[in-house]
Amino acid sequence: MSESELMGEACGIPADTPFGRALRASRTWTGPSDTRVRELLTNAKTIAIVGVSESPYRPSHDIARYLQRTGRYELYFVNPNATEVLGQRVYPDLASLPVVPDIVDVFRRSEYIREVAEEAVAIGAPTLWVQSGIWDADAARYAEEHGVTVVMDRCIKVDHHVLVHQ
Repeated sequence: MSESELMGEACGIPADTPFGRALRASRTWTGPSDTRVRELLTNAKTIAIVGVSESPYRPSHDIARYLQRTGRYELYFVNPNATEVLGQRVYPDLASLPVVPDIVDVFRRSEYIREVAEEAVAIGAPTLWVQSGIWDADAARYAEEHGVTVVMDRCIKVDHHVLVHQ
């Protein structure tokens, strides 16, 4: 995979840019270390992608395709407005999934993260992953208070490629 594919638009704002540094400077919540993120991705067998899009131009579609191509995970797609993405069934919500996923990967705007966190807690998902550029510290704290590990404002595609795929 080329660096341009790896660091494409699907993965948000690079942390080492002035804008990326400014975004992160005022944050009070911190997530797990790279070592812990590597463990989460290595040990996971199932991933639910909440907010997956049918459009091949959307970051969620690109990342779902990437994860599908790794062959490492059993994927479940969640979007109440779709029925099939990348040849797979799409479920309306987390409660409809036939399994409890190891990771709930979220592609929703910040104002919806608390709702997804509550759904993840309700089904007993152990990890909530909130994609790059999306931030809700209150939702993260809520999930953690209920025993859920939270990874936030990180691209699962980049982390998989850099920390696991090496």
